[in-house]
Amino acid sequence: MEKVLVLIVGAGPSGLAVAACLSQLSIPYRIVEREDCSASLWRKHTYDRLKLHLAKEFCELPHMSYPNDTPTYIPKEQFVRYVDAYVDHFNIFPKYSTSVESCKYDEVSNCWDVMAHDKVTGLVTEYTARFLVVATGENSEGIIPQIPGLDDFPGEVIHSSSYKSWNNYVGKEALVIGCGNSGMEISYDLASHGVETSMVVRSPVHVMTIGLINFGMKLVSWSMPVNFVDFILVTFANIRFGDLSKYGIVRPNMGPLLLKAKTGRSAVIDVGTVELIKKGAIKVLGPISCIRGDYVEFEDGKNCHFDSIVFATGYKSTANRWLKNGESLLNDNGMPKREFPNHWKGENGLYCVGLAMRGLAGISCDAKNVAADIKSIVDSVGPF
Repeated sequence: MEKVLVLIVGAGPSGLAVAACLSQLSIPYRIVEREDCSASLWRKHTYDRLKLHLAKEFCELPHMSYPNDTPTYIPKEQFVRYVDAYVDHFNIFPKYSTSVESCKYDEVSNCWDVMAHDKVTGLVTEYTARFLVVATGENSEGIIPQIPGLDDFPGEVIHSSSYKSWNNYVGKEALVIGCGNSGMEISYDLASHGVETSMVVRSPVHVMTIGLINFGMKLVSWSMPVNFVDFILVTFANIRFGDLSKYGIVRPNMGPLLLKAKTGRSAVIDVGTVELIKKGAIKVLGPISCIRGDYVEFEDGKNCHFDSIVFATGYKSTANRWLKNGESLLNDNGMPKREFPNHWKGENGLYCVGLAMRGLAGISCDAKNVAADIKSIVDSVGPF
């Protein structure tokens, strides 16, 4: 058994940011992580060519800037090095390979009882925590939707979190399902290296350049109305890309920044995918009806053969699998009940960080709010 003031579940950027903010306020904590490293999503479950799509000024963790020679758009490996430096700088020591199995609030002790399993030793630790921070992330587990016949598909089926590069797909016909940033970038990676590539576009999506999105974010930071900024972005994007509807890509009615704020759905940053679509190197297909053997049937009647399928169909939170008594904070999908910016605090010392679908900037804001709130409670009523 271990009694702690604050227990942080998750050592991704969210958990590390909370740990750093608590350290700055001299608040003791314990941080546990189910994987054997920090930022495991970045290290193990992202493709090789990944870069941050926002400028570095929007992607810092609290209390530590990037080195001066960091490029504006940070490659994956450089971001991982930044995370490692962050851990060292704030003396963060996560308890790795430790999976939280259950957690419930004890109204007698006014504490959270947490059962955590050490996957290396097999030992179980019971934590008693006055404050609990859910930092397991909105990308905790990849989603693969149910499609009739998928289980009988003879080729390779993976989620985008397992995709690394085009090398394993030479000579194959690949289908990428999903047209978000991962789907678009994986399709580009495949097609630009000669892989026969098709992409399923199931819903409207904004396609932007990296410069346009960062220009828009700067305008919003200067207090310009979001609707006006969205009008500017869509106008310039239409000039840049033309009418993409004839290629199967339709824009949403809501502007890109407002859509992100309301639903969490990001605009797609084009890395060259649009040009390959226009050239026919990437075929755009509509929704799937079923799979028969190694053929995929589409709702418009098309029937195509594929050797591999990559599902770039997003992620989900898994917090509700282990967290009980979390109804004040999270909904049935393990996401905050309240809208931003009031989403991060529940009842009985329960908090979440990194579930607002606002990237690293949102993580930084959440972590500072949570640490300040815990500090104010401890200063007023004491730790236990």
